[in-house]
Amino acid sequence: MTGPVEWVALAFPGETVDPAVVPEIARLVDAGTVRILDLLLVHRSVDGAVSVTEYDSLDGPVRAALDAVDGDVLGLLGEVDLPVIAEELAPDSTALVVVWESLWAAGLAEAVRGAGGLLLTHDRIPADTVDAALAATDGVVS
Repeated sequence: MTGPVEWVALAFPGETVDPAVVPEIARLVDAGTVRILDLLLVHRSVDGAVSVTEYDSLDGPVRAALDAVDGDVLGLLGEVDLPVIAEELAPDSTALVVVWESLWAAGLAEAVRGAGGLLLTHDRIPADTVDAALAATDGVVS
């Protein structure tokens, strides 16, 4: 049974991604929290041109760091997703796009499906919204 699958695009200034973020992705994989299903880089140049680099075509320090992360490259991101990601990128920046299965939720997903239920909707609350709400309550959560 598959748990929820989602993608994230993590943007960084410049032409590449700092490989220092990869150990945290590896930690999530090694802990069994997520399973990597796809990964690529999207770059927007200073003049606005967009290029996409699939995992298999990566080289340099980012590729070396990512090679240590267990995962698959299934080609789940398509022609619909990449323009959305590229549109959000600032000029002269690069996004590391990761598709993962949330293994931590697979048991719940199986139980819901087994009971005849389904995921009705799903969304994320931006970190700055949560931070502001916590700050308004002085960090006290009951």
